[in-house]
Amino acid sequence: MIMKMKRTLLLTGLLGVSLSACTTSELSKTQQGTIIGGVTGAILGKSTSNHDDKRAVIGGVVGAAAGAAIGSYMDKQEQELRTEMEGTGIEIDRQGDNIVLSMPDSITFDTAQSNLKPQFYNTLNTLGSTLKQYDQTRIRIAGHTDSRGSLEYNQQLSVNRANSVRTYLQSQGVPPTRMYAQGFGETRPIADNNTDMGMAKNRRVEITLIPVQQQTQQQQTSNQYH
Repeated sequence: MIMKMKRTLLLTGLLGVSLSACTTSELSKTQQGTIIGGVTGAILGKSTSNHDDKRAVIGGVVGAAAGAAIGSYMDKQEQELRTEMEGTGIEIDRQGDNIVLSMPDSITFDTAQSNLKPQFYNTLNTLGSTLKQYDQTRIRIAGHTDSRGSLEYNQQLSVNRANSVRTYLQSQGVPPTRMYAQGFGETRPIADNNTDMGMAKNRRVEITLIPVQQQTQQQQTSNQYH
């Protein structure tokens, strides 16, 4: 039991060493996913073994393959989104394996309204097409406001705006089971609400694309060697 714990801690430590050895700029997202997936798979494989290190090796291989596949999948989606969203006013940020699209209200909604601007439909149509193509992601839609108005009003407005985006994407064929909408009101500002520019940045809808994990496949592979 003690030996198993020591080995598990050693494998966990390898994750930190592997990532600290190279900065984020030196590693592609696919390479980062390979390292994380490989070490995680090894930890899971070893933690289920009472006899030898076979499962740790198998888990590491499976985890590395899964991590690399996820990273590559999100790399391709990010590249396509950047090409298609260029010039639309939508900002795209990569956060690990997640992709975050930030939509300012200046291009999505009129002041204090939750109905989408008609001129934004074409952009959402293009986005919806890409989301359908890359269907191995969950889609989190979050509404945000500035600090003008009451907390209750801003909270409801943010929820309504997130739901408007979700409803429109659903009308374009994106399955509702992949999407969930939520509102944060004025509670998560990204800029100073004391300036007009800051308030404009805070009024936004963010769509976060989260890759579906392949944990089931890893568990099935491990069970074959139990």
